[in-house]
Amino acid sequence: MKDIFRNYGIVSSGILNVSPEEAFELVKKGALIVDIREENLRSFKGFNIPEVVYFPLSKLMDEYYDLPSDTYLIFADTVRLRSKEAVVFLKGKGFKRIANMAGGLVDWGRDGLPVTEDISSRLSGSCMCQLKPRENKKKATGNRLQANANNK
Repeated sequence: MKDIFRNYGIVSSGILNVSPEEAFELVKKGALIVDIREENLRSFKGFNIPEVVYFPLSKLMDEYYDLPSDTYLIFADTVRLRSKEAVVFLKGKGFKRIANMAGGLVDWGRDGLPVTEDISSRLSGSCMCQLKPRENKKKATGNRLQANANNK
């Protein structure tokens, strides 16, 4: 089988890191993107391609054997913080056809690659560790404005 990862990406500390554009090209050649984000982090925005599977990192450590070992796999998360952890783990389990997507979904979208977006599932938080669903804030009614006008 031809090595489709050949001539792509940069190897750092023994891990192949590919850009989102390279990942998109590799998908066309038969690679599969493995989105390791937890469900609550992927409901708002995702990869809009058929060649993506969702396998949360929380399950990966115990269920990695469910991944196809004969397929080229590109691991991705929101910004590449946890996908590298998945690649390191799987290399230790003998997986060879694996790569990490540098920049994750953030760079994928920034580069104009296809994404899905559900604005009703948008998250808020000052950092990744504090993300939570946005609350629907009630709009102010005119009563307070009317009361202020009557007091003048």
